Amino acid sequence: MTEAILIPRKITLQLLHWAQQTPDHEICGLLGGQNGLPTSCYPVENAAANPSRHFLLNAAEQVAAMKTMRERDEVLFAIYHSHPHAPATPSPADLKQAVYREALYLIISLNTQGLLEMRGFKISPRSYEEIPLLLAEHSSRR
Repeated sequence: MTEAILIPRKITLQLLHWAQQTPDHEICGLLGGQNGLPTSCYPVENAAANPSRHFLLNAAEQVAAMKTMRERDEVLFAIYHSHPHAPATPSPADLKQAVYREALYLIISLNTQGLLEMRGFKISPRSYEEIPLLLAEHSSRR
């Protein structure tokens, strides 16, 4: 079994809150990390033609977020997005778009009755593996 990844409670709550704020559109962004743990959230505009069904990171905002990560001595830890009307599992489009194989992919689902779900995956173009997530109590930078 794959080892669980710790996600700080503060970051988890931020991601779930942002997903709830735009329940009809997929949110997306990056998490920066240090020493194997996520430390900062970088929301990025969803530039997809149909943001209610797909996500596409705004290129300029993605570049800016990655530059800030480098300045903070962070690495790309995760790419996150939400599924407003689908389960928290990678879609065929998610598999096709996954180019950062070293990154964790976090998917937040709003497709549940009164309950938000967030799951983590390592994704390659043809397959994915779920990575267990555990809440950690330490804080993040942002």
